[in-house]
Amino acid sequence: MATRMTINGVSTCTAGEKYEKFQMKIGRKVRTMYQYDYRDTLSGELFSCVKPTLDECRRLRDEWIKEKEDRL
Repeated sequence: MATRMTINGVSTCTAGEKYEKFQMKIGRKVRTMYQYDYRDTLSGELFSCVKPTLDECRRLRDEWIKEKEDRL
């Protein structure tokens, strides 16, 4: 998978969110997927996922943020 969001496999996301839509062939089917990166502006931690919809990526990001806040 070629992506503009990484250089040598490392995310180029600096702060906030960045996403890219791509198509992936599974057997004979072509599926549209989203690569989603979110870098926390305070801690600099990176959340990254690949899901079929942008809404699902953002839902997982929100759960990740909530889990981080609960640990504090």
